[in-house]
Amino acid sequence: MAVTNIAIIILPNFNLLATTAFIDPFRALNYLQGNAVYEWQFVGLTKQAVTASNGMQVTPSLSLEDLGDAFDLVMVSASWLPEDHNNRTLNRYLKVQHSRGGIVGGLDTGAQILAYAGLLKQRRASIHYEHIASMRELFPSTTTCEELFVKDERILTCCGGQASSDLALSLIWDWHGVGLANSVARFIFHDRLRSATDSQIPGHYEPVGHSVPDKLRQAIVIMESHLEHTMKMADIANKVGLSQRQLARLFKINTGISPIQYYVEVRLDRAHGMVTQTQLPILSIAVACGFNSQEHFSKAYHRRFACSPSQDRRQGRTPFHFRSFPAPHVEK
Repeated sequence: MAVTNIAIIILPNFNLLATTAFIDPFRALNYLQGNAVYEWQFVGLTKQAVTASNGMQVTPSLSLEDLGDAFDLVMVSASWLPEDHNNRTLNRYLKVQHSRGGIVGGLDTGAQILAYAGLLKQRRASIHYEHIASMRELFPSTTTCEELFVKDERILTCCGGQASSDLALSLIWDWHGVGLANSVARFIFHDRLRSATDSQIPGHYEPVGHSVPDKLRQAIVIMESHLEHTMKMADIANKVGLSQRQLARLFKINTGISPIQYYVEVRLDRAHGMVTQTQLPILSIAVACGFNSQEHFSKAYHRRFACSPSQDRRQGRTPFHFRSFPAPHVEK
């Protein structure tokens, strides 16, 4: 059996979990098969050690300049501040790799790197939820989805984290059959292969088991899906099969605030992520999050985060929570 060569291009602040989760199923396959079916190398922009987002360092065996055409699959692993890596040399290499028939992919925010290389025009792509809004704003010709991973012909994109193992197992299924994919999954204690259609949005239960009322969940999803062009509360209530009064009571019980206030906070939280994660103009972010003017946006932003958008951007990256459904509100 011919060896499949994989290059993992690790960029500064890459996500170590996403990277190793992608590689480990191939390692397990080699072990189960008793020979090296897959080989991989880590590649950096230089040969200097690359620091991951968790502080651990990986020393690449190759630099980008040394990277030839010997690889069948090239994955870009990125995380924080992907806009800092719009690298002409990297872009050129990815385009050449794809044009000669190779497979290219991105983990976590790697999809944004592929987009800079011009490889995602008129394609579907997955990216970590923190960057969905900015990706849609920056690359409108790309259909940025909320799915765990996307296999669009010879272009692979994945939201990262443990979903990287789902992508790798899906490839093993494609290339070696379901039997070996099952064996590999069992070996790494991956109890269920999530499909490309599974969403980054949590299911009925949150990961720690808390259940959210269906009507509330539906309303929040509608809000999240209508940020730039906002919906009236009457329309949201109608879509979930409640009166406005019932909707208001549902939000008050579960969040402690009105649905109108919650909707504003959803839009501001999305703006918060875009302010701290991208270099998009503040006005563009305001419009993308449903605010009519920069002045109105800045005042609302200051009320929620106790600083202006420009101050928040200067203070650096902060985590952004996407569609984390509320725990029941308890009045004190």
